[in-house]
Amino acid sequence: MNIKLLCVGKIKEKFYRDAIAEYEKRLSRYCRLSIIEVVDEKTPDKCSDTEEQLIKEKEGLRLLSHVKDSDYLIALAIDGKSYDSVSFADHLEKLAISGKSSLAFVIGGSLGLHNNILCKCNERLSFSAMTFPHQLMRVILLEQLYRSYRIQNHEPYHK
Repeated sequence: MNIKLLCVGKIKEKFYRDAIAEYEKRLSRYCRLSIIEVVDEKTPDKCSDTEEQLIKEKEGLRLLSHVKDSDYLIALAIDGKSYDSVSFADHLEKLAISGKSSLAFVIGGSLGLHNNILCKCNERLSFSAMTFPHQLMRVILLEQLYRSYRIQNHEPYHK
């Protein structure tokens, strides 16, 4: 399975980079993982809704430039479908069995994702109704992907 994370912005904090590196290492035995970062737009203080939409649109176009026709796109979005860890593992396994060999998870920037990319996604995934920093979402997603592979392979992992 090929798994791609399409992300807006770079990770500046060392503790996030360290966690991401750890999960990249752990996932290497289960899948081919790539993390693609696109430049985030500067968001001015007190920007209007129109400015926010323009920023998200530019970021969305950058993300879309890395999408292939063979990618099964999954947007991380608050309004997406929620899973527990076991059902998420089952869902990923069903995608693989159905011939989806390239999954691309899309993580927007601090303003979220523009409709130009949301409408291209095959599904939306929510980890919570709460808002998390997009940097932290990378770590959470990678941890859940790792957990999913452990579940699929009937391997122990802490609960």
